[in-house]
Amino acid sequence: MSVFGTVNTKLKIFSGRANRPLAEGIARALAVPLGNLTIGDFPDKETSVRIEEDVRGRDVFIVQPTCTPVNDHLMELLIILDAFKRASPARITTVLPYYGYARQDRKDKGRVPISAKLVANLITKAGADRVLALDLHAAQIQGFFDIPVDHLYAVKEIAKYVRSLNIDQSDLVVLSPDEGSIKKALDFQKNVGGLIAVADKRRSSATEIKHGHLIGAPLEGKSVVLYDDMISTAGTISGAVRVARDHGAKHVFVCATHGVLCGPAIERLRGSAIDQIVITDSVPLPPDKQLPNMKVISVANLIANAIGRIHGNESVSELFRDDLPGRK
Repeated sequence: MSVFGTVNTKLKIFSGRANRPLAEGIARALAVPLGNLTIGDFPDKETSVRIEEDVRGRDVFIVQPTCTPVNDHLMELLIILDAFKRASPARITTVLPYYGYARQDRKDKGRVPISAKLVANLITKAGADRVLALDLHAAQIQGFFDIPVDHLYAVKEIAKYVRSLNIDQSDLVVLSPDEGSIKKALDFQKNVGGLIAVADKRRSSATEIKHGHLIGAPLEGKSVVLYDDMISTAGTISGAVRVARDHGAKHVFVCATHGVLCGPAIERLRGSAIDQIVITDSVPLPPDKQLPNMKVISVANLIANAIGRIHGNESVSELFRDDLPGRK
């Protein structure tokens, strides 16, 4: 049964190769079949795309996180968009559960690109009429697009799981792994309760991070929940876990929307004193990156609800009205 009622037959969901299981989950939640799209590679590794059904006049949603390998999945998305643009649908919405290049959102030194803006330009030029994104690393990326952007947050789904752990409110502290994630941690704390604290982080290089002082609530004997938008190399997270344990935390849970888990991430997480790691299926989790203490939460229903609202010309922000006040 559809998550939003009767489905208009003009709604079509298609998927690239980046995360087809998530796209299938979205299609199931909407009670529509996943669209028939053939994607392959020519002998020289150029991407081949063919739409195997009529999409003229349809409301098309293309699910494709630009996750590792980022450049391959981004180029595949652009070619898919071009194919649909030439097939005359009524509207094309790009669904980005994960936005690659999001961390290159400003010039932090001379003579460097703003790659997040370049990616926005490419997606728009390729044919997208609208973008649906999940937990962008920087909210201002929405302004890089000259087309409508709907920004989803996985905080509600992750918070629901944390609440199911039945941690006593007097023992719970939400820890932001650095100063830049304070707003995300505050939003999360509104949903799970407890107190708030911040691990002071100093970046010595692009890959080296040192954590120092603790700001906010004491952690002695507490159950600490770290919350961030992504785990990439896990340098920030593992450093914050050390801070929590050094300050006497009883339990440490790590929560993030995007389990990018690149480079030394798995080794760092395996070597950290973490009770449980909670991530979503915004990007696929291959077997070599799965740890015994990992819990994967699906965002398929969240994205399906948003797609249903966009298709029905309803407000997407209503999904977060109770959980994230002020986001209208």
